Amino acid sequence: MKNLLLTSLLFLSACSSSDSGGDFTVPGDGEVTYKITFDMSWSASTHPDGFPSNPHFSGIIGASHNVNVSLWQDMELASAGIESMAETGNKDLLRSEINTQIEVGDAEKLISGGGIGSSPGSITFTLPMNSSHSFVTVVSMLAPSPDWFVGVSSLNLMDNGVWIENKTIDLYAYDAGTDDGVSYESANQDSSPKQAVAKITSSPFLVDSNVVAVGQLIIQRL
Repeated sequence: MKNLLLTSLLFLSACSSSDSGGDFTVPGDGEVTYKITFDMSWSASTHPDGFPSNPHFSGIIGASHNVNVSLWQDMELASAGIESMAETGNKDLLRSEINTQIEVGDAEKLISGGGIGSSPGSITFTLPMNSSHSFVTVVSMLAPSPDWFVGVSSLNLMDNGVWIENKTIDLYAYDAGTDDGVSYESANQDSSPKQAVAKITSSPFLVDSNVVAVGQLIIQRL
């Protein structure tokens, strides 16, 4: 089990190796802590069409935030940070976008940690939440790929003012709309003009006439 100290005192534990970490923020009034797991099933057996020899996911990145933040949305153009993350796995631009939201008070905590070195695999982190920043956005590049990624956008962990206990979400591959490649190993082909972010409903994620999830996001209140 690999433990990483995340920015904003967020404690991350990954499943690949072992490292020392640190304390995370202790929840106070109106706060809870969640255990969040990326459980990725993406493999040659689940997605046999052209499956790559080195399947992996880049380091995760995201934030807890309020309703004013939209780091990415289906059918909207990707930000520069999402484009960079989806095409290269680099988190710098997206981290800068998140830090800007933290500075104005719309985001609370930056989530930034390791990825999955070989899929199938999983990674788990604990995330303190407060009622004024009850939304979670988190993403990771699916690799190799032109500009494909997985994640959730503006997921509210409160339901009618009450913290949810458990939730499991199927994760599907999304196209960032910034590269025209159609296969895992496609050469760089910048999209001009850029297209909106969209769920990929064709090969290699369409299997036997069904769009197959690449994994699940499992949320458990501690």
